[in-house]
Amino acid sequence: MRRTSDASRKPRAESVVRELFSLAGITVDGPQPWDIRVNDERFYARVIGGGALALGESYMDRWWDAESIDGFIEHALDARLETRVRRGRHAIVAALRWKLANPQGRRRAWEVGRRHYDAGNDLFALMLDRRMVYSCAYWREAQSLDDAQEAKLDLICRKLELAPGMRLLDIGCGWGSLLHYAAERYGVSGTGVTVSAEQAELATDRCRGLPVDIRLQDYRSITGEYDRVASVGMAEHVGWRNYGEYMRTAHRSLVPGGLFLLHTIGSNVSDRSGDPWLERYIFPNSMLPSVAQLSSAAEPHFVVEDLHGFGPDYDRTLLEWERRFRAGWPTIADRYDERFYRMWRYYLLSSAAGFRVRRVQLWQLLLSKQPRRKAGPREL
Repeated sequence: MRRTSDASRKPRAESVVRELFSLAGITVDGPQPWDIRVNDERFYARVIGGGALALGESYMDRWWDAESIDGFIEHALDARLETRVRRGRHAIVAALRWKLANPQGRRRAWEVGRRHYDAGNDLFALMLDRRMVYSCAYWREAQSLDDAQEAKLDLICRKLELAPGMRLLDIGCGWGSLLHYAAERYGVSGTGVTVSAEQAELATDRCRGLPVDIRLQDYRSITGEYDRVASVGMAEHVGWRNYGEYMRTAHRSLVPGGLFLLHTIGSNVSDRSGDPWLERYIFPNSMLPSVAQLSSAAEPHFVVEDLHGFGPDYDRTLLEWERRFRAGWPTIADRYDERFYRMWRYYLLSSAAGFRVRRVQLWQLLLSKQPRRKAGPREL
């Protein structure tokens, strides 16, 4: 059999990719902001062979650019181009690993702390609001990121019906923003757990003088009882094998009649593996839960009082984070490199596109340990 030469293979790959892009209204070297500019002809074969992972990696390597990265991804997602390209070897191996192993077990749970949240407090302080809230803001009546994040924190506190003297547990507390706000505004005491050493150190410093205890600890090791439990942006790191234990942990940590607020990014479908590019470069061992997966895990322990979705608010939040990151980059560029810069922008902008086309969602679930006579807080 005659072998196909590299020279003949390249035009075929280019033709296939250009045809796929045309289905999404994307033109190579076109005039629209979402059109793509190819800087390296090897891009076409790389994407055909590696799918979504190769697309992100080739952007990091400067093989392509677009004036609007989020616009390009938005068009590609709307046309479901990922279903027309085969999964690369890495994605297949990763899916098999998720099927056979538990990437979010006690030992591996610390990896996301080391590789992502310990990337540098200077990076996150540059990008986030003044309270350093690293989750979706609530833009219903807010015009600035600071106001929108404070509105989100207050929304959580009101849903939990916090009152002076209560004890609040924050599973995955980040830099302590919710605990700081709740102690300051609602008079509660609190405990926060995180797997990030950088977060724990800064959160302890930021909450100094308040009745707040920050612990470097896996959620499965939590002990004690609390009046309320919150978990904001943590369920994405739990994994499908561990949703039951996650819910059991929250349940045993609550006093009778307590409330648990779970704030998470979510998937429209019940997957059992994560996004290959995000999992490799941004959030190792991460995956998005579905409503079905969360409700099934919660069913033996909780009553669902309220389910509140505001995914489109994450589009705006991510664009604001990207704007701040880009504007402040010169002040931290000496501590990172250009490939990191491109990786981080791709992360923020491609994520924004995912929320814009509603491929991913943002939910707040309010769960009660025992049935309550009054309805959930829909008026909020």
